[in-house]
Amino acid sequence: MKPLQWINPSTWREENGKLIITAPADTDYFRNPGQRAQEGITPESYANAPFCYNEVTGDFVLRAKVSHGFKDVYDACVLMIMQDEQVWAKACFELTDFGTHAVVSVVTNQLSDDANGCNIEGNSVWLQACRVGDAFAFHYSLDGKTFYMMRYFTIPVGKTVKVGLLAQAPQGKGGERVFEHVTLEQRTVGNIRVGA
Repeated sequence: MKPLQWINPSTWREENGKLIITAPADTDYFRNPGQRAQEGITPESYANAPFCYNEVTGDFVLRAKVSHGFKDVYDACVLMIMQDEQVWAKACFELTDFGTHAVVSVVTNQLSDDANGCNIEGNSVWLQACRVGDAFAFHYSLDGKTFYMMRYFTIPVGKTVKVGLLAQAPQGKGGERVFEHVTLEQRTVGNIRVGA
């Protein structure tokens, strides 16, 4: 998948089969539900991270191996599904505020939730997003073959949605986000929870 359309364009390049997108400083997609922590780091509301996408009608499977440098809290490579700025969902490989590398999901319908998933050893993982009818799922894999469910959900979207790659750096100075083996297929998985 090549960046056919952009929201919040950034610099990018292709290198040895990898798509490398620069996340500028202080960029994210998150609609804070209004709570503020007395201590620690609470996400702010943003809609300014670079997102390259295709518009897809009907069922699909988006998959990529992602990696980055994990320099600042909430730095992430992201697979994103978007109706508009109020309705979207993202699967992230993120440096959490607990100091872990984790697969994280955020589902937004006017306001965002935020769900940390499994911690991952190392700086790379496979992410997958798929749609079957009105249902969506996010998955992760350590080897690109066996995928495990991160999240199963619905959001109020039409038949056509924006599907693609996002690079974020909400708290930090920004940096490169690496996406490789990117595939976007218009097909229906047999079991959306399994992702295959």
